[in-house]
Amino acid sequence: MRITIGDYLLQRLAELQIKHVFGVPGDYNLGFLDQIVNFNDLNWVGNCNELNAAYAADGYARINGMSALVTTFGVGELSAINGIAGAYAEYVPIVNIVGMPSTITQAQKSLVHHTLGTGDFNVFLQMFTKVTIAQAIINPQNAARQIDRVLQIGFIKKRPVYIGLPSDITYKEIEVELKPLQLAYPKSNLQAVNEAVNRTIGILTNVKKPVFLADICAVRHPMKPHILKLIEKTGIPFATMNMGKGIIDESHPLFLGNYNGDFSSEGVQQRVESSDCIISFGTILSDFNTGGFTTKLSANVTIEIHSNYVQLKHSIYPDLYFADFIPALTAGLKGIKFAEVVTEKTIPVYTATQEAIKQERFWLRMSEFLQSEDIVLAETGTSLFGSLGIKIPDKVTYICQALWGSIGYSVGSLLGATLAAPDKRVILFVGDGSFQLTAQEVSTMLRYKTKPIIFLINNDGYTIERVIHGPRMTYNDIQMWQYAKLPTMFNGAVWSTQVKTELELETAINELDKHRQELCFVEIFMDIDDVPEILRKIGIAMAEQNKYF
Repeated sequence: MRITIGDYLLQRLAELQIKHVFGVPGDYNLGFLDQIVNFNDLNWVGNCNELNAAYAADGYARINGMSALVTTFGVGELSAINGIAGAYAEYVPIVNIVGMPSTITQAQKSLVHHTLGTGDFNVFLQMFTKVTIAQAIINPQNAARQIDRVLQIGFIKKRPVYIGLPSDITYKEIEVELKPLQLAYPKSNLQAVNEAVNRTIGILTNVKKPVFLADICAVRHPMKPHILKLIEKTGIPFATMNMGKGIIDESHPLFLGNYNGDFSSEGVQQRVESSDCIISFGTILSDFNTGGFTTKLSANVTIEIHSNYVQLKHSIYPDLYFADFIPALTAGLKGIKFAEVVTEKTIPVYTATQEAIKQERFWLRMSEFLQSEDIVLAETGTSLFGSLGIKIPDKVTYICQALWGSIGYSVGSLLGATLAAPDKRVILFVGDGSFQLTAQEVSTMLRYKTKPIIFLINNDGYTIERVIHGPRMTYNDIQMWQYAKLPTMFNGAVWSTQVKTELELETAINELDKHRQELCFVEIFMDIDDVPEILRKIGIAMAEQNKYF
């Protein structure tokens, strides 16, 4: 069949279940944007800037499985590169499409706008090679082959890809045989699977206190059903790390809690680190994910299962995929059943008072407020570290950016999540400092009639930075805004309020159900020095790690 290059790319995006395309118009992508607007299965989402668009694409992909972003050459793509880098770091697949100058302009090395004036049209692509897993500059000869190649790699590897689309080729017709994209994981070497499975079974036969540990890559790849079957068959208890929060329901009788080194849930660190066999799924041992590198996971007792390899103590099995290994291990475990009883932690009963709202009490109340099927986003800072300590209901999707940690990420990501799951309750917890970086994206939420709930914690500045260093330094101060009034200025369906006491918070929560068809915004005042205890400890660890003096 004959099809334009632009429409071929859009058909492939639709095949990946992408329904929304984020971005900002620029003259090098306008022809392609016409095709997006006229394509029946896709919706254009215009953002306030390219950075916010990248954040939105990130949040969308975490819910939908993959997303698409369109920017213009140079100025647009560099505005988005921070968001793409965060997606690369955290294994989020985004199709990053860049409208480029025409092939004639590039061939003549013309000194056109949005360039460095050097005639080098590959300089920005070279930058993106460090933060995307595959790249392609499209031309009529390679279009179908290269588009398919990068999309397949991005989907399987769960990382962003880069597609450069010159402005004069998007309407060029090509001849294609439209076969489905090959999106299945490669098959593992059967001999390697059998060897690793048999060694693991041999270890489990001779241990007494095994434990499972789930983290980020288990969330990105569809490991959850495989892990759950393994838990049920073996009776082995499990903990989750920060970036894997909520992957398995926290009401499960074998759930231990959050493992974060010295800052773990009560009793979890001792249980995990005293284990004679730790089987981990997709762990990333970054500073925020390990309590400032205070985890103690001995390689002598650890089996690491990743998306594409297994490390069994000191042996590595490359190209051994979880989709083959975990089911084979589950099937091979015959007669191995542990009978550990996990004591459920007692959660204090919350009763609202007339007292000012404090961090510890607020998060206790939020653990009751959250519902099954909610999508919860927590900004890096008090929101992240406060929410990590609470028990969330079953089937809640928890989104944070604990590795890249770009403040302001969560506001853009919220837009993407609400569009990916319009029928779910989507809730954001964000601090005032982070909110100021990307606040304008609330207007895009209103433009597209999304209905999230935003809890903004107003504690007058960059609290996470104050905890690490400079609690009263001016660089950690920000201009005080009238936050609750701001969304109403964006001209849309908004309900907003301010609260300072627990009883006022209770009144606001009771009002939320009456405003489910509106964007709800609750500004919560807290003391400048009030922080979650885990964040206070992390701050000390970060200050020591950074060695300012």
